Amino acid sequence: MFNNILVVCVGNICRSPSGEHLLKKFLPNKNISSAGVGALAGKNADSMAIKVAANNGLDIRGHVAKQLTPSLCKEQDLILVMERCHIEAVTNIAPEARGKTMLFGQWIKQEIPDPYRQSKEAFDFTYSLISDSAEAWSSKLQH
Repeated sequence: MFNNILVVCVGNICRSPSGEHLLKKFLPNKNISSAGVGALAGKNADSMAIKVAANNGLDIRGHVAKQLTPSLCKEQDLILVMERCHIEAVTNIAPEARGKTMLFGQWIKQEIPDPYRQSKEAFDFTYSLISDSAEAWSSKLQH
């Protein structure tokens, strides 16, 4: 049912690449990608996001940021965003996507804050929330 899953944040260089790759690890039979509502299109993942992911056994070095588009939204069965305000941003880009857009932190009942240009501790905290959320989503989506 939910075979095409898109993970969304703002720049598509910190949170959504980690979320994408964790979901791919937990759900290898799903088509999972990521994008940003204000993407730094063409940029690689943030160096601190790469380092924190690597410290947790996840390789996001090959990630390239892409912009969220109406056609990208249309291809998805489920769109997972990091913050409530991203639901509105997705809806502004593709109004028909509202019904399939949910919080990445839905099952841990928490938004996932943006660590961009913050300390390693902020990235570690954000990564732990993403990891917990990805695990929760994988258990829901495997059934």
